[in-house]
Amino acid sequence: MKSEKCGCSGPSRRDFLKTGVVALCGAAACGCSGGSNLLKEEEKIKLLSPDGELIEVARSQIGPAVPPVGKLEAREGIPGRKFVMVIDLAKCNNARKCITSCQKMHYSPSDVEWLQVKLMKDNDQASPYWFPKTCFHCDNPPCVKVCPVDATYKRSDGLVLIDNDRCIGCKFCMAACPYSTRVFNWTEPELSEEAKMCSYSPEASVPAQEGTVEKCDFCPDMARLGELPDCVTSCPNGVFYFGDENEDTVTNGEETVRFSQLIKDKAGYRYMEELGTKPRVYYLPPTDRIFPVERGLENVESDPLREMFKDIIDGSPTI
Repeated sequence: MKSEKCGCSGPSRRDFLKTGVVALCGAAACGCSGGSNLLKEEEKIKLLSPDGELIEVARSQIGPAVPPVGKLEAREGIPGRKFVMVIDLAKCNNARKCITSCQKMHYSPSDVEWLQVKLMKDNDQASPYWFPKTCFHCDNPPCVKVCPVDATYKRSDGLVLIDNDRCIGCKFCMAACPYSTRVFNWTEPELSEEAKMCSYSPEASVPAQEGTVEKCDFCPDMARLGELPDCVTSCPNGVFYFGDENEDTVTNGEETVRFSQLIKDKAGYRYMEELGTKPRVYYLPPTDRIFPVERGLENVESDPLREMFKDIIDGSPTI
């Protein structure tokens, strides 16, 4: 797991390096990569620490060194970019890897989902299908208009971010969002030692702060490194395509296609577009699905949720 979520400095950086875990401020910075990978046997390479000590580091923990992004730069966006996402509903079987990888990347608890997978059924006669729902990073975002302290803002590259150092927890943005994609930190988050070492940036959304709003951020810190969001790369079915509308290119990590051609050929649409929010997330209709929808129940751990989904699949009424 990458860990572009933070930057660090001073004694903590040296101490972390001495333990044998690299803390280069970048793709493997500050140990913000989740501890599970460190327990696996893997290839080690030797590096020279800032103190001049020769240490062994797992190859997976090495990445390009990138300094923390300043607040002004985080508000302006990445020059020349216009990020866009396409979600292919025909490929989704509710594997939920997108959810767990997002939670791991942002050190979120298991009950907090910035990205959700819903079971949709358009009418009584239609067949249900799985529907991943992220923040839509609207070009006409109502959340930005109602924020009284400019904590929620729209960038030049199309992303809508939240500066939790400014957020006062009024929740106006949550009320204004028609997609219900935001969550609120009601209590002090239980942070791991790795998360505590992170220097907060609106581009990373880590560490979480009590009394503030959070949401899917499209991982702009990874985009600065030329990498895809974890939800894209972790999906085993290639459901998510991410890219730059200015370059007219999107990719799911395995397949790279022209954005305009993909939307045209497969009748791409935007969810609830009639609201005039102009979402930057497009959907491809769930036609010619590669999985039976029932398979998605295998990955649902909650019994009440499983029963609710089963009722929708069976066509039974739900309460």
